[in-house]
Amino acid sequence: MSLFYENELLRSCWNLCGGNLVYDQGACGHSGKIFFIVADQFYRYKMPRLIAKVEGKGNGIKTVIVNMTDVAKALSRPPTYPTKFFGCELGAQTQFDAKNDRFIVNGSHEANKLQEMLDVFIRKFVLCPECDNPETDLHINPKKQTIGNSCKACGYRGMLDTRHKLCTFILKNPPENEPGSVKEKKEKKNRKKDKENGSGSGEAGNHNDIDAPDAVDGDDDDEDWAEETTEEAQRRRMEEISAHAKNLTLSEDLEKTLEERVNIFYNFVKQKRDDGAIDAADKEILAEAERLDVTAMGPLILSELLFDENIRDQIKKYKRHFLRFCVNNKKAQKYLLGGFECLVKLHQAQLLPRVPVVFKDLYDADLVEEDVILSWAEKVSKKYVSKELAKEIHAKAAPFIKWLKEAEEESEGSEAEEDDENVEVVYDSSARELKVETVKPDKPDEEEDDFDIDAI
Repeated sequence: MSLFYENELLRSCWNLCGGNLVYDQGACGHSGKIFFIVADQFYRYKMPRLIAKVEGKGNGIKTVIVNMTDVAKALSRPPTYPTKFFGCELGAQTQFDAKNDRFIVNGSHEANKLQEMLDVFIRKFVLCPECDNPETDLHINPKKQTIGNSCKACGYRGMLDTRHKLCTFILKNPPENEPGSVKEKKEKKNRKKDKENGSGSGEAGNHNDIDAPDAVDGDDDDEDWAEETTEEAQRRRMEEISAHAKNLTLSEDLEKTLEERVNIFYNFVKQKRDDGAIDAADKEILAEAERLDVTAMGPLILSELLFDENIRDQIKKYKRHFLRFCVNNKKAQKYLLGGFECLVKLHQAQLLPRVPVVFKDLYDADLVEEDVILSWAEKVSKKYVSKELAKEIHAKAAPFIKWLKEAEEESEGSEAEEDDENVEVVYDSSARELKVETVKPDKPDEEEDDFDIDAI
């Protein structure tokens, strides 16, 4: 149990005692020290030690909180709250499968680290700020978007600070016993129906109607069935089913192989494209890739679905989509180059001669960094295309690679900044390579491509 730690001594004693210290005025058997935690010595609080199990490997690694239900029960909070809190603090996605008692935080996390975060959660969302007693209840006001906190021990009533990210989740997912929740509304409606059908009639209008059940038990079932067939009840039930199904899907998807998760992402992007919703779906696409743990491979899938022989125009059109994956992610940039190799294979006649200008477009759009391109150029790989085609692509890209290296060397010189505006990359058909020449622009207002496209 980790409800109250006065100092490191108590924390170490808690570990030695196997997580079962009793919190009242008394002594620890290991240290023999007297400690005083809760003012009311009649309260005794126990909570099982948090158990974490790491599953999977690579991008699919995750941490399952094995006994989150028991831990949350001891805190009188839904198990989704501390799990979501871990996700907020770690910047990781979480999944809930209450039916199978699985509460997951993406990534590999040690139990001790999660235990420390649980202490913070308890301090913020469980303990009474007046008496440090854990017997508190949260009260949600959806209209005012506030979270109240009341203590059964000292009678304290106050408001929680809703600036923490978890508060948004709590407002959308109030505790089941909270007035206004689905369960509470259903019970209230049932009580109202009972009152109308029972105490409103002369036969059942006696003082025993308050606690006594109806004479025929079947009537209650009929009333519940009628209540559940209303339009509002059906809508509410479908929302509950959808939310539960979504959680199950999240958990099931992460259990699948990398190939299966990539296929799910492929179909997601393809559906957006076919529905004509791809242009504004860049954030959704990134979120789906992160959910499936295939972020680095995102550009490879996007290349296949969004690029064709008109890739130069499409780089400009979908630049934002690729930037969300490629910025500060060199692995994603390598996958983008791999995607371009696959594209050259599909449209070899049109794209093979234009390899250098497409590389220049990717570089100018900040989709691929210089060191990634140079690293790609060092080794011919048959990972995406045949060895023969890969050699041809590297040969075609050689002029751009040479220009990139020379530009890098010039940038290190003292006159790099002065001459930068007058450097133009041109293509010499006789030499079949790109050259760097210093020219005097006749028309400074006109913009020209860095490459003579027609000559390539």
